[in-house]
Amino acid sequence: MDVSDLQEDLMVEEDSMDDLIRDRFRLSAISIAEAEAKKSGMEIAGPVVACVADLAFKYAENVAKDLELFAHHAGRKVVNMDDVVLSAHRNDNLAASLRSLCNELKAKEPQSERKRKKVVSTKKDDKASSSNAAGRTTDL
Repeated sequence: MDVSDLQEDLMVEEDSMDDLIRDRFRLSAISIAEAEAKKSGMEIAGPVVACVADLAFKYAENVAKDLELFAHHAGRKVVNMDDVVLSAHRNDNLAASLRSLCNELKAKEPQSERKRKKVVSTKKDDKASSSNAAGRTTDL
């Protein structure tokens, strides 16, 4: 096997994984739609449910891309809660709910596990503080 065969195998594997994720998402969306219709005493046509499921999947893909871009813009490789809240900025109710959930989760998190943010000082700040410290005199 050469490198091109390995790359082709990886691409086929990724495609099959993407298909599996899409199918599971679609089945979940269809199940939710049918359950909600049943609760309301309504019937939904199969093509309509399939269309809604596909739209929801495309929306989820777009949100995922936005989250990756927000994290990258912040200089991170990992998406965090701030990115999720930011992605909901066009929907005030959703953004408020996400902020509330975020605050609840932070409150439940033990203090020792919370990461502390580093205070980043610039070289200019360091020089200014060291020159002020050296040039200080005390009045007695």
